[in-house]
Amino acid sequence: MTWYGAARPGPRSRSGPQRRTSLSADHSADELGLVLAEVAVKATGAVGGYAGGVYLRSETDGLLRLAVLVGLPSELMRPWWRMHVNRPFPVAECFRTSEPINLADGEEAMRRFPQLMAGLPFPFSSLYVPVSSDEEKFGVLVALRPATPGHLVDESDRRRMGDAGKRLGAALAELRKNGDPVIWDGEPLAVQTPDSAARPVRIGTFDWDLVSGELTADEEFCAILDIAPDRFPGHIDALAGRVVPEDAYQLRALAQEAAHDGRPVVRRLRLQRDEGPPSLLELAGRPVHPSSGTGARRLTGSLIDLGAGAIASEAGDRLPDGLFSLDRSGRITYVNRTAEELLGFARADLVGRVLWDAVQWLDRPAYEDYYRAALLSDEPVRFQADRGQQDWVSVFLYPGHHGLTGTIIAADRPDAGPGSFGRPGPGGTFASPVDRATALYRPVALAIALTEAVTARQVSAVVTEELLPAFGGRQLAIYVLHERHLYLAWETGFPPGFLTPFEGVGLDARLPGVETLATGRPIFFESMQQLAAAYPGIPLDASVGARAFLPLITSGRPVGSCILGFDQPRAFVPEERTVLTALAGLIAQALERARRYDTEAALARGLQDALLPHRLPTIENVETVGRYLPGTQGMDVGGDWYDVIETDRGLALVIGDVQGHGVAAAAIMGQLRSAVRAFALAGLEPERVVRGTNRLLSDLDPAQFATCCYVRLDPKTGAAQAVRAGHPQPLLRRPDGRTEVLDLPGGLILGVDAQETYPVSELTVEPGAVLALFTDGLIERPGRDTDIGIERLRSALARAGTSTVADVADRLIREARQSPDRPDDIALLLTARWTQRDADRTLGGEAGQ
Repeated sequence: MTWYGAARPGPRSRSGPQRRTSLSADHSADELGLVLAEVAVKATGAVGGYAGGVYLRSETDGLLRLAVLVGLPSELMRPWWRMHVNRPFPVAECFRTSEPINLADGEEAMRRFPQLMAGLPFPFSSLYVPVSSDEEKFGVLVALRPATPGHLVDESDRRRMGDAGKRLGAALAELRKNGDPVIWDGEPLAVQTPDSAARPVRIGTFDWDLVSGELTADEEFCAILDIAPDRFPGHIDALAGRVVPEDAYQLRALAQEAAHDGRPVVRRLRLQRDEGPPSLLELAGRPVHPSSGTGARRLTGSLIDLGAGAIASEAGDRLPDGLFSLDRSGRITYVNRTAEELLGFARADLVGRVLWDAVQWLDRPAYEDYYRAALLSDEPVRFQADRGQQDWVSVFLYPGHHGLTGTIIAADRPDAGPGSFGRPGPGGTFASPVDRATALYRPVALAIALTEAVTARQVSAVVTEELLPAFGGRQLAIYVLHERHLYLAWETGFPPGFLTPFEGVGLDARLPGVETLATGRPIFFESMQQLAAAYPGIPLDASVGARAFLPLITSGRPVGSCILGFDQPRAFVPEERTVLTALAGLIAQALERARRYDTEAALARGLQDALLPHRLPTIENVETVGRYLPGTQGMDVGGDWYDVIETDRGLALVIGDVQGHGVAAAAIMGQLRSAVRAFALAGLEPERVVRGTNRLLSDLDPAQFATCCYVRLDPKTGAAQAVRAGHPQPLLRRPDGRTEVLDLPGGLILGVDAQETYPVSELTVEPGAVLALFTDGLIERPGRDTDIGIERLRSALARAGTSTVADVADRLIREARQSPDRPDDIALLLTARWTQRDADRTLGGEAGQ
């Protein structure tokens, strides 16, 4: 909760709703994408990065989306497409705080953001800068580059990233000013980094006199030979003197062939350069005959610079190992003949396609971490891949700034261990830090994610997202124990109705899911045949090849059982069995914690439900409508409350917000509500009501705080006195639709200073007007300025038109109800004054004022 105290007066009345649209027009999306991509590519290159991107706000409050991804395959990074601003990740913190974050290596990242390294446990450096203007936040600019252990990100790179973020913020502000939306709700735009090392294919033209040797060439021909056009000697010797000696003969042979045969000729020549490897040239010419029946005297044509790659490709085809190359999008740029054979596809069917899209047996969740490791770190990666029917190959990935070089070797070869081109490493095994981190990352990621899950549903979702991909599983079922029977709590991947016969089975049933819990030992079946032999008559799913049954036990207490299903028969190696058993213990602990949470949450909800008014009093000429919405994170139930109290001196309208969530907050809320009601019914003035409540809270719990707004309204005249203790400013909608944020002076929040006094403000609620009291959960969103939330609420109330007060309350709270990530609860109290003539009791005024 946020304290709105006297030191920070609320904003004054504003006019006109803030425009906010979605990316519906293609041209707007294209223009926005181009702006983002240009800055992201330049910023990534400026700091020596190999990848980067931009996160932007989305239509969902508090949710950032990856809008542009530079230098990485989009699908491979799908888990990072969405980022809530409350998450403990550098992108979210950068957006929340508007401060840059610079992580030099994995060690620093692990220390500051362990969740980031649990998901991407590879050695790399990352830089994050906020993208904003003077008026609003847009998102975060990110650059990834090789790790620099022991060296902080230097000041020049920090400045380059900061300047890029400011340029992008200014550009987006200009788009916003022109009416273009600056939000992103689609998939990220994937952009390839420019390859500065790649030589463009160049084509020059020439005219060669075969008799005299004179050669006329254009500027591109001269550029291929690294000769300035004004210094070109105009003779074939200029070319002959630059090709390797063995190819100089080819020029003479080509001239004789053209002169005698009269047919077009083609030769490949290797050009020597002062620096770097030779380049392959292709000279193609067409003989020119001066008259019919005579030999050719001239040759005209083109000289094509194919670059050094053509020579390398010829060399690659001679290797016994499979050799391939990928760009940073994962697209295949080269395969040699052996790689064609091992991958099972012709070169024409592979080049230009993403590796794991072109070769289906490489498209498995278990391999994704290896691809990410190679693209994000500068260390080689090796893994074993099954081509089907237990036909294994060893795949090696060697990262570079502009892509990956890979080798593929049949696993039954004696030299299939790691190393360049089949040379085994020490002991024939591969134990790079990247591989060790990749092997550990899924269990660590699951453990961290389970600490954040507070409900049984959240625990099950985490297991689905982390455990299944780690082991290549397809099916998951979690059963929980209740009164010696097992009940299904979560399932995914099973055929409809398949699990129905197992619902509510007792602990005496002879089923693997029961026996694993009864014995406390995991049970693994490497094929369905094994399962059928061990449990005759048990229903089998023909689409599954193997199953694992894990006991969920914590501190010796049985919690339930977990069932995993796999597409193909598989061997569970000892390491996998150990890890799965340990993870089952973590899942059991999380489920037990979730069960306690559910019990406490139910108690807190019951307590709060009992304390909030079930009905509001019916007063002549006054209509009151209240709404309450719990949060969706943590304990759900908070300390927000509202009340309407009939007194001898008028109608008391109260709203308050106690710090924190759960049973304690609900209990404090109940005591404060009772105190305010008692003081009001005793006839105390508004200032004395709030002052007495402040003293009570200070005595009850010196560490507890609350905000409150108390208004006493005369239903007949509309005269009101208001007292505000650190609470958000109320809104007042006039009968003609004009809506303003009131500017009431306020005192400190309740519970800070027992001797605090509170100023009283006078206001008038005219017939047809509506006074809106609310808690901060209705106007605050992570990463968004509070003033924006207040303005949105003011605009929504102004657009109420001819709605009833109840309809307006539902409309104001509807957007918050649809948000899946709502960290705080919400209370809303609307009060309208009417006259005897207002029979329909609907609001007046023009919508949008």
